[in-house]
Amino acid sequence: MKIALINHGCAKNLVDAELMLGLLDKNGYTITLDENDADIVIVNTCSFIHDAEQESVQSILQMIDEGKKVIVAGCLSQKHDKDLKEAIPELAGMIGTSNLNDIIKIVKNIEREKEYQSIIDKAPKYIYPEEIERQQITMGASSYIKIGEGCNYRCGYCIIPKLRGNYISRPIENIVNEAKKLAAKGVTEIILIAQDTSSYGIDLYGKQALPELLEELNKIENISWIRIMYAYPTQMTDDLINAIAKLDKVVKYVDIPLQHSHPRVLESMKRPVMDYRELVKKIRDKIPGVSIRTSLIVGYPGETEEEFEHLYQFVKDVKFDRMGAFEYSREKDTYSDTLKGHLSAKIKQERRNKLMELQQKISLENNQKYIDTTIKCIVEGYTDDGVIILRSEHDAPEIDGLVYANCERQVVPGDIENVKITEADEYDLFGQIVD
Repeated sequence: MKIALINHGCAKNLVDAELMLGLLDKNGYTITLDENDADIVIVNTCSFIHDAEQESVQSILQMIDEGKKVIVAGCLSQKHDKDLKEAIPELAGMIGTSNLNDIIKIVKNIEREKEYQSIIDKAPKYIYPEEIERQQITMGASSYIKIGEGCNYRCGYCIIPKLRGNYISRPIENIVNEAKKLAAKGVTEIILIAQDTSSYGIDLYGKQALPELLEELNKIENISWIRIMYAYPTQMTDDLINAIAKLDKVVKYVDIPLQHSHPRVLESMKRPVMDYRELVKKIRDKIPGVSIRTSLIVGYPGETEEEFEHLYQFVKDVKFDRMGAFEYSREKDTYSDTLKGHLSAKIKQERRNKLMELQQKISLENNQKYIDTTIKCIVEGYTDDGVIILRSEHDAPEIDGLVYANCERQVVPGDIENVKITEADEYDLFGQIVD
């Protein structure tokens, strides 16, 4: 039987998808990248917000319509379990977020033409299958490494801890070994991910161990860049900030989702109520040339016009290098679902648009500062008409901007090149590779 996999959601889900493919490969199954050619299709789902669920469900229904045996994995199966089977009775099997190893049991069950089987732990506890080599779906200059799973925070709008369990870190030596294997395959940038990377190690070592992990990764010879995603405000410790500042391979990029600025909204979100202006200033003072990315939520239940204006002014003053704004999405089984004062879709959309228009102007100003400077960039590939696509250390893959450049010589994806910037727009830079 040939097996294909369709992946939805975040980079953390992508790693899970690659681990499942690694398990299947180890057990002798034939994997195809073309779902039309497959007998069984695994749909690895996302359930973070309603739109993500809809997208996952569409994939499931499409594959069933095409006569495939469909296995549902990921957050949607963990969240809805029996309801999902009742809604889509044609499903061939389901596994939960902490049941990756059980994908083999489900596939064997289908092969034997036995009845539908579901393996979902009610209280998920994710243990990374360290003995499995990931079968990578995308192989380029960059690769993600999951350093932990689950979350110990209980933000008012977020369902993830219920779907993924409490935070569990991987041992430092296992992460370093994985990074070395990726480097041997030609990967030059590793991107550390978890629900919250900055809490890494607290469960294993009794203290934040991300600075120590960065020190070890920094020693790997063929790795050029190390990037950290998803830091938590209270865990941006002096040790972590200093490690980012001093380690030469750690890119000067801090991704720290703050979600809001107003104390009352932050309290209602069950987020840290602290002076974020001070935190941003501290990071910028201690890490010269740092680029700071954040994510913000507009339209949280009860958010007044004044509280939104507080957020707008905060963004205007702080001038984040990179920023994403999201409309609040109502999710069952979250604290925020029980709150009064849910706002209309129109108000949420208006507020998001207003914030993103402001950020566009800020982003253009930030990008124009690069004109006539030379910056280090990683080669990603080529456009159809031969222009080289790169990315600066200040940009994460898929969510931030790109650099487009010309060059007299051949360049190889994964190489780090110097690019002299000649033009800029709101999100991208343009220039010439120089020796």
